[in-house]
Amino acid sequence: MGTTFSLFAQYKSVNQEAGLGVQKYYPNPATSIINFELTKTADKQSILQVYNFMGRKVYEAVPRIQLFSVSLEGFYRGVYIYQLRNRYGK
Repeated sequence: MGTTFSLFAQYKSVNQEAGLGVQKYYPNPATSIINFELTKTADKQSILQVYNFMGRKVYEAVPRIQLFSVSLEGFYRGVYIYQLRNRYGK
């Protein structure tokens, strides 16, 4: 078996001010990669963070394109929570 986990949004899926949000993420659960599709291209100060179920940050990236993939190599099987923050931390 590979690494399998689910992602759960912990916030509103779209930031009303910026129009930025995660429109889709798939496959869920995932085994080797997970794809994030944003509502629009993020600016240079937006950041995607992934936390394990214990609240520890395990991944952080600046999404440069509207559809991007995250490799799950090194992720343990389990439940993860993602946050997409804009330049204002929202």
